[in-house]
Amino acid sequence: MDANKGKIRLEDLAKIAGVSVATVSRALNDSPAVNRVTKRRVWKIARDHNYVLNQDMPMSMSGSQATIAIVIPPPHGREGRFSDPFYLEMISGVGEAARDMGCDLLLSHLTPRSQNDLVTLMQNIKADGVIFLGQSYLHDRFNHLAGSTNKFIVWGQELPGQKYCTVGSNNLQGGARATAHLARLGRTRIAYFGETEGIEMKLRFQGYLNVLAESGLDYDPRLVVPTHFEMASAEAAVLNLLNKGVTFDGLFACSDIIAFGAIRGLMRAGLKVPKDVSVVGYDNIQLASLTHPSLTTISQDLARAGKLMVSKLIGSISNDETHSEIVATELVVRESCGG
Repeated sequence: MDANKGKIRLEDLAKIAGVSVATVSRALNDSPAVNRVTKRRVWKIARDHNYVLNQDMPMSMSGSQATIAIVIPPPHGREGRFSDPFYLEMISGVGEAARDMGCDLLLSHLTPRSQNDLVTLMQNIKADGVIFLGQSYLHDRFNHLAGSTNKFIVWGQELPGQKYCTVGSNNLQGGARATAHLARLGRTRIAYFGETEGIEMKLRFQGYLNVLAESGLDYDPRLVVPTHFEMASAEAAVLNLLNKGVTFDGLFACSDIIAFGAIRGLMRAGLKVPKDVSVVGYDNIQLASLTHPSLTTISQDLARAGKLMVSKLIGSISNDETHSEIVATELVVRESCGG
């Protein structure tokens, strides 16, 4: 028996919505033939008038303003695990912003690695828009995707010729601030630990090189140590460098996780932080203030970044024009530098 008999009908919903009965029927079945704005308007009208939905109707018919999916592409030197403290805090920032703006949030396990992966993901994901946490090596693919009707925002760096919207921190400024602080402390042999090939890491590394040149400090390629975003990798890299007899009195790690591992390696080698080696990290995750010594680091304001990404994605879903934006970095001084 029809649960809506004697109550509001599809024809009634169509009249209220100002669309055809066929459009209402397709919207209630989440058909891709109906755009998301119309779907949500029909869904809201159906809920407001207590239209009884069939059990096989889409689960996405919530009262939210939009449904946002988070996708983590495979980054350079980083596994992209949900347990990574950086991603946990980034997801938290997006999640809080989504809740404040009345949006549902999905966390996708998919890790797109090609143009086909991106297209398939956008065609099949049950969301109004996607936030990609990182550009990885997908810049050209994102540019290609931007020519479609897909709605997405990328956490990353704005690049020349870019056709999609990004929100990211000023990585060149951040790398320079970290290195300049070590130089101001009188450190003359400053090591760089981390990646140098990824888009964002390359800029942090360039900030490091710029400050060395501006400060009159010699560049020693032995002090540039490729390191994965893992504590064990950073710890091993420090011990390996010391075993080779390479000396340094300052260390800029391009993530807090690398900095934690580096400090552990220094302590295993009998060196003291910051007396023997001053250390600066990058990200300012919550653990940075809780370690011993507490970590001097570069803050990216992930909470603000989350708000910006959500608001810009909502704007793009509504067909508003969106522009890329850079979040300023800030040096947070704690114990690991000694000043």
